[in-house]
Amino acid sequence: MHVVHPPKTPDSAGDEDQAPELLRTYQTWKGSNIFFLGGRFIFGPDVRSVFLSIFLIVAPVSVFCAFVARKLIDDFPHHLGVLIMVVVIVFTFYVIILLLMTSGRDPGIIPRNTHPPQPEATDLGQENGSGQTPQLRLPRIKEVMVNGMTVKVKYCDTCMLYRPPRCSHCSICDNCVERFDHHCPWVGQCIGRRNYRFFFMFVSSATLLCVYVFAFCWVYAIKITHSEHISIWRALIKTPASIVLIIYTFLAVWFVGGLTIFHSYLISTNQSTYENFRYRYDRSENPYNKGIFGNFKEVFWDSIPPSKNNFRAFVRKEPELPSRVSGANYVNSDVEKIPSDIEMGDRKPVWKNEVAIGDGGGTNGGNGGGDLHPHPHPRRSSWGRRSGSWDLQNEIASIASGIGYSDRVSDRSGGSLGGSWDVAVK
Repeated sequence: MHVVHPPKTPDSAGDEDQAPELLRTYQTWKGSNIFFLGGRFIFGPDVRSVFLSIFLIVAPVSVFCAFVARKLIDDFPHHLGVLIMVVVIVFTFYVIILLLMTSGRDPGIIPRNTHPPQPEATDLGQENGSGQTPQLRLPRIKEVMVNGMTVKVKYCDTCMLYRPPRCSHCSICDNCVERFDHHCPWVGQCIGRRNYRFFFMFVSSATLLCVYVFAFCWVYAIKITHSEHISIWRALIKTPASIVLIIYTFLAVWFVGGLTIFHSYLISTNQSTYENFRYRYDRSENPYNKGIFGNFKEVFWDSIPPSKNNFRAFVRKEPELPSRVSGANYVNSDVEKIPSDIEMGDRKPVWKNEVAIGDGGGTNGGNGGGDLHPHPHPRRSSWGRRSGSWDLQNEIASIASGIGYSDRVSDRSGGSLGGSWDVAVK
């Protein structure tokens, strides 16, 4: 990238060494992700589990090809035996590609705000000393209407934004993710709006692969039974590789097959794993249910929105801010620093001089929001407003513009948040 520098002046000549450094977005990324090939692939911090998953797929298939499929090549007419090995090899590569497409892409990360929105509520519960300005707080939870039903949206202290509906913060990757489903340790990535389709295709294809290997191991044992006129158990003893593969695939199919059935149910009812365990929607209460056909269409036929992050774009390195500036008039400075995000666990944040507010969008039932970053001095909000009330419409509408709801969403929190807005659907 060619950068044109402004002409030097006597005042700027001495500041040449202090010019901001240009870095790629992935090099300044504040989440816990790991990037490969210059930011072209993004993984979670537990990326090593991807290699374990690949080994658990490739190893049994290799044993199958060496000790079972190779022996069946000549047992079928018209060279059909060759297809047994060809199909299992091609299908294995297909499963691995789906695994990499699930784990190596942006799951739907919402970019963080560089500045917090302008607070609108004054904290009157604390006694302010003489000369101190009352502290302002952002409301922790807002209520919006989706298809006539009330949905809570929660402020994320880590990303400094109000999460749109169905978004949650993952403490493992430390990102807010659109339509967050869960963080899968086997693929080393969050499962969200942009990779859920590939995740389901991966687990369902792995199920079919297990069934394929399981079935042909029995076919090989039956061939031995007929050719040597012995019992099936004696035939299995003569092929220990088949015994190992039958046991392995039988156990594996309970795992990946169970996931396939469970996520088929979730897709048919338009729920995420998180929503199913946290809210337990009934059919009449789920505001996102579009019917079985509409729900499957949303997952498999609707276009996947582009990533909201350009990890290879050049950005200026942000200067480090001082830890605290006296005289700040709004912050979360009286909030204790939490060592890790509480979205994915059962830990509760500790608020000084404040009662914890109810739930509204954590990942496993936490109070939601991650590490709470104090802001050392008042800043102009990202909308260029320094005082007055803050409009929730601008925040959620701008973030949720690509989420894909055809639902009408309106705010119910009152005050200056009146009115409604439509989230566009592609």
